[in-house]
Amino acid sequence: MICSSFVARRLVPFGLLCCALAGTGCRSSYIAATVKNASGESIPLVEVDYPSASFGSQMLAAGAVYHYRFKVLGEGGTKVLWTDAAHKDHSVSGPALHEGDEGRMTVTITPVGAEWDLALNHKP
Repeated sequence: MICSSFVARRLVPFGLLCCALAGTGCRSSYIAATVKNASGESIPLVEVDYPSASFGSQMLAAGAVYHYRFKVLGEGGTKVLWTDAAHKDHSVSGPALHEGDEGRMTVTITPVGAEWDLALNHKP
């Protein structure tokens, strides 16, 4: 009897507290990025540079979207680079990102360039 009452009074509440803390624990901040091809033609190569890394795709069909999640380490500018169907290289600079930024970023490649749309919060 003494053993089971000890468990009920001490260990069960401790276990519940640990579960509650684990459910509200820290999570890493990230940016959910989307690259949209609104150029009207296939893009054989697209790359997005951001502070400390880059991501991309070797083929993005006309009208297609590419999704990627990343964590910003450090701070600096962004840039989208792509090669069009005529094998001409393009580059458009984007906004600066800072370590701790989280939210979403959309890059839309159009027939005349690229447009950036951001919805970011800074998480210290």
